[in-house]
Amino acid sequence: MKRYGLIGKQLSHSFSPAFFKSHFEENGIDAVYELIQVSSLDSIRMELRSFDGCNVTIPYKEQIIPFLDELTPEAKTIGAVNTILNQNGKFIGHNTDAFGFHQSIKPFLTNLHERAIILGTGGASRAASYVLGKIGVDIIFVSRNPVQENEFGYDEINDQMIRSCKLIINTTPVGTFPNEMEVIKMPYHVLTKDHLLVDLIYNPAKTQFLIRGEENGASILNGLTMLREQALKSYEFWNQNV
Repeated sequence: MKRYGLIGKQLSHSFSPAFFKSHFEENGIDAVYELIQVSSLDSIRMELRSFDGCNVTIPYKEQIIPFLDELTPEAKTIGAVNTILNQNGKFIGHNTDAFGFHQSIKPFLTNLHERAIILGTGGASRAASYVLGKIGVDIIFVSRNPVQENEFGYDEINDQMIRSCKLIINTTPVGTFPNEMEVIKMPYHVLTKDHLLVDLIYNPAKTQFLIRGEENGASILNGLTMLREQALKSYEFWNQNV
C-alpha cells in the first residue's frame, strides 16, 4: 500500500484527505492519504521517510526547501514547493500549484485581465505570479511587509488600483474556516462586472472576499478547482516512473 500525506501547521480545514480517499476508491488504487500536522520542520526528513509522497501547505511551502535534496526546474523558478516525491530516500520537491492555478483560471481570463493584484507574497502567491507572468499579466503585490518596488501595504489599496486591475487574487489564509468572517479590507465598492476575484481558499466555498466581490457585480472563483487539479498533478508526479 502506498502512503501519502499533507504537511502543514493547521490542517483541520483540509479537504485533501477526502479528495484522495475518493480518488483512490474510484480508481482502485491501494493507497492512503494522511495529515502530517507539525509545529516545525526540524524532524521533517524523518517523517518523510515513511511516505511515498507528500503535499505541503501553509506555512511551509518555502520553508521546506532546505530539507529537500532536489527541486524540479519549475519549483526552483517559483521558489516554493507543494509536492514532494520520496525516491528511495531522496526527497524531490515540485510545484503543482502553478499547474492547478493555471487550469482553474484559464477559462475565466479575458483581454480585460491585463493587470492583476495579488494579495499575499507567500508560496501560493509565487505560483500564481509565475503563471500570470508567463501569460504576460502585469502584477501588483500586496503584503503585510512590502519590500519590493511593486509591493504595497494593505492600507495602500485604493480606488485607482482596483479600477486599473480587473483581476484580484487572494493567496492569503484570511477568511479560511473556522475564521470565515475575517476579510481583507479594500474598496469593494469600486468593483464592476469586468472584475474577476479569485480566492485560493476553498473552505468555505465563498469567503467574505468573494461574497463582497459578488455583491458588487464581480465574477468570482474559489480554490476548489485548483485544489483538484494540483492534487491530480501531484499524484501523477508521485507515480511518474511506475
